[in-house]
Amino acid sequence: MSQTAPRIAPLQPPYAPDIAEQFDRIMRGAPPLVLFRVMAGNARAWEKFRAGSLLDRGPLGLREREIVIDRTCARTGCEYEWGVHVATFGAAAHLTEGQIRATVLGAATDGCWSAAEQALIAAVDALHDRATLNDAEFAALSAHYNDAKIFEIILLCGFYRTVSYLANGLALPLEENAARFPE
Repeated sequence: MSQTAPRIAPLQPPYAPDIAEQFDRIMRGAPPLVLFRVMAGNARAWEKFRAGSLLDRGPLGLREREIVIDRTCARTGCEYEWGVHVATFGAAAHLTEGQIRATVLGAATDGCWSAAEQALIAAVDALHDRATLNDAEFAALSAHYNDAKIFEIILLCGFYRTVSYLANGLALPLEENAARFPE
């Protein structure tokens, strides 16, 4: 992936007032990510992205949410989004260095994860590999998560797979302060 420029040029400041307001709401005052600046250049894509996004707080806790997002992005090879999330939320989600590494290089059965987190990662992997959960995987997930959380897990996997397609397909350069995949 090119690290110089994305395949579609991102918006440059000054932004239209409505776009600036949307960036501020999402980024909480921080400069907008390249992903958002590229997407906002196409009004329809930006509207659909924001409308279908899961950028708000849902039924999952931050740690669960970040495990799903990090693992999904790692499995799709999306260093861009994985790195943004690890840098922004890794510490707040209480992910250890070993757990962050395991989102990329580990297995669902790794001992660094609780039983609930192992079921979570196994579900992410199954959805990535087969786009479904078998009965045993769903039962393992259901043992730890209620229906609302299971919906959120599946939605997050699909949404961040789409984000990964966008970041990878548009060859977005890695954000300066984002984490990098472990070797």
